[in-house]
Amino acid sequence: MNSWKRALPLAFVLFFALLLAACASQATPPAGNVLPASPSGQATTASVHTARIDVKGTQKTVLVDPQGMTLYYFTPDTRTVSKCTGGCAGTWPAYLYSGSPTGSSNIIGKLTVQATANGKQVEYNGHLLYTFSGDSGPGQANGEGISGKWFVATPGLAALN
Repeated sequence: MNSWKRALPLAFVLFFALLLAACASQATPPAGNVLPASPSGQATTASVHTARIDVKGTQKTVLVDPQGMTLYYFTPDTRTVSKCTGGCAGTWPAYLYSGSPTGSSNIIGKLTVQATANGKQVEYNGHLLYTFSGDSGPGQANGEGISGKWFVATPGLAALN
């Protein structure tokens, strides 16, 4: 019985140490993170941020969604028409939002929403924005330069005429 009385406090200490370790190991969301996208992929809060990431061996400031995923633009698109639909949209999901998107203070261009075949798609300086299914987490830019038509969106992206 004495060994049980001595083991009980040790068991509580061990339990709380494990609980504390589990809480401390959970990932911290990126700075500026807001409410996550809904299961449909539609953002629940308007948001475009910037992040400094490695793009093909060069550090660049790029536009990212609330989860820190890199945003891209597709050169065949026009201001009003997405050329990436159907199967293309499975690989390059449109960045969708219902409402007026806002950006962090270092985004100097114009954010708007354009109705496209993909839904209400966010555009930056007239360029429709997408994520890339080949990016498995924040800080990746695996879609840069694909087919010579897909590029990371940057704060200095010139307005599309």
